[in-house]
Amino acid sequence: MKAVRFAEYGGPDVLELVDVAEPHPGPGQIRIAVRAAGVNPHDWRVREGQFQRINPIPLPAGVGQDASGVVDEVGIGVTGIAIGDSVLGRGSSTYAEFAVLSSWTRLPDGLSFAEAAGYPSVVETALRIIRLVGVRPGQTLLVSGAAGGVGSAVLQIARDRGIAVIGTAGPANQDYVRSLGARATTYGPGWVERVRALGQVDAALDLNGAGVLRGLLDLTGDPDKVITIADLEAPMLGIRFAGVGGNMPAALAEAVDLITREKLHIPVAQSYSLAEAAAAHADSQAGHTRGRRVLLV
Repeated sequence: MKAVRFAEYGGPDVLELVDVAEPHPGPGQIRIAVRAAGVNPHDWRVREGQFQRINPIPLPAGVGQDASGVVDEVGIGVTGIAIGDSVLGRGSSTYAEFAVLSSWTRLPDGLSFAEAAGYPSVVETALRIIRLVGVRPGQTLLVSGAAGGVGSAVLQIARDRGIAVIGTAGPANQDYVRSLGARATTYGPGWVERVRALGQVDAALDLNGAGVLRGLLDLTGDPDKVITIADLEAPMLGIRFAGVGGNMPAALAEAVDLITREKLHIPVAQSYSLAEAAAAHADSQAGHTRGRRVLLV
């Protein structure tokens, strides 16, 4: 089968579309014929080797965690799903024609494969960091990087829970952030003062690692009320880094509930072929995303 892999850490150019052996599911897993794979910042951080000291991986390695597709093999012990079912979920090496998933759920009615591939990791991350930062209904949450995939999910989940949101994003995404129920302002010099003008901040999330942690700390006055998923320097300021982890099956179930109730929609900003994975990573690293980037298989 065709799959995207890298044999050394580096920039997007280390990604190659190559022929590899097909994977097969182990106990409690399923295999899908991939229709779309989500492109996450975690993917290019792994490719760059940012986590190699804490989580070394053998090279060459595959890329990707999120995918949607059609079940074509079922592992031992798996129940409630059958060959031919359409699913979305998280697994490993999902930038490929076939991939093994360890967590999954059926595609909600009306959701395309391309859209579905953009949900798993961003919704799990959004749910987890909202919980970790301890923001409550009636309080105000500041989201730095509000227009991307995780930001789009955070804004909508917060609104559904009665949490007010202030979101920072690029000039072109101000109306988009407002459309998701947040008060919006831009990045750049003076952003802390612009946020203060919009209201009191009870908690804050850094989603893009743009060097904003000291400003978020100033606005909240408490490192326990700031969470980042992108700035590895956070521990130096006493701020928690919450990049990965969490209960994916529960997150997928909540995602389906939100989608079904029409409380959550994350648009596909741009789609690419497997052969264009390097371009997808370069665009993801450049930022200014509105919604999600996906690879179509």
